[in-house]
Amino acid sequence: MQGSGQSKYKAFVPTPLPFKVRMDNALQARLSEADLMLGRLDGIAEFVPDIDFFVLMYIGKEATLSSQVEGTQATFSDLLKVEARIEDPEIHGDVDEIQNYVRAMDYGLERLETLPLSLRLIREIHKELLAGVRGEAKTPGSFRTSQNWIGGRSVETASYVPPPPHEVAPLLHNLEKYMHDRAPVPVLIKAALMHLQFEAIHPFLDGNGRVGRVLVTFYLCQQGVLRKPLLYLSEYFGANRNEYYDRLSAGHDRDDLEGWIRFFLDGVSTTAVRATVTARTIVALRQEDMQAVASLGAVSEKAIKLLNHLYRSPLVRIKDVEKIVSLSNPNAIVLIDRLVKLGILEEITGRRRNKIFAHSSYIDAFTS
Repeated sequence: MQGSGQSKYKAFVPTPLPFKVRMDNALQARLSEADLMLGRLDGIAEFVPDIDFFVLMYIGKEATLSSQVEGTQATFSDLLKVEARIEDPEIHGDVDEIQNYVRAMDYGLERLETLPLSLRLIREIHKELLAGVRGEAKTPGSFRTSQNWIGGRSVETASYVPPPPHEVAPLLHNLEKYMHDRAPVPVLIKAALMHLQFEAIHPFLDGNGRVGRVLVTFYLCQQGVLRKPLLYLSEYFGANRNEYYDRLSAGHDRDDLEGWIRFFLDGVSTTAVRATVTARTIVALRQEDMQAVASLGAVSEKAIKLLNHLYRSPLVRIKDVEKIVSLSNPNAIVLIDRLVKLGILEEITGRRRNKIFAHSSYIDAFTS
């Protein structure tokens, strides 16, 4: 019990890692399925042209979904417009939170090349995540030294109260030690338990959910299970939000580790299958597009250059096309018109001026 007088409240202090998991046949079958689906996803990366462009779009989608779980209103379309430097009054003001998430992801993945996954890296990612946006007053990059809580208007009425401040540091050091423990625990089981423990500790005043979700992807990349960061669980957690919180709670309060792990592994399998389907769709779409623009004769070389740009940034304006393929305004308009007739580009504003053209089929592959 914490506090005193009328301000007393009960904070949850999780058991230090490692946890003992009962691996029955059903749980082992789920683990095998998740491993298989994750392996197929990792393998598909070899067949996606310009895989880094694909990863860029996937990170953008994850950034949007993970931020929306925390209440951000901006959309994937908003992010694409901002990234393409397209001004639009309809862009939601909190799109900067999604941009920060993208930057935090990119920063973390780059740092992983020289710095192991650690408390230091987690703090650095958190600092990038909250820099200059909602939550910037909540000590970005620093673990909390005051009590936080989830749900309810006060700590006394909260639905969940994480460990008191003096318990945070020892629990985090235990988590860091577990990250690098060489005990023979399956990587996905370990990732599930790391996420569970991180969310139980809730070490920051804000941004715990986003950091906890990205921690899974970083860990899988560090362990070599994924060569590229292609697995993101925010969509699955968001679509099953109530069960996600119930499973976390049961894992914390009732030691139902197996229930949480089953849910987590189902999420890995489902998400990996969807990502694999998306990758295959992109490969087929790219082949179709290349065949289509190859038929354009004299302008096909310019069209291929523009098409390659669209697979990195699928929104363009006429003035963008002028710069991308070094064409005059009239010739850029002609090239865009040819791609519109081929069904590759679509005008999405309905305006006479400052039109925006989208490679809608490519965007739809990530959002459908």
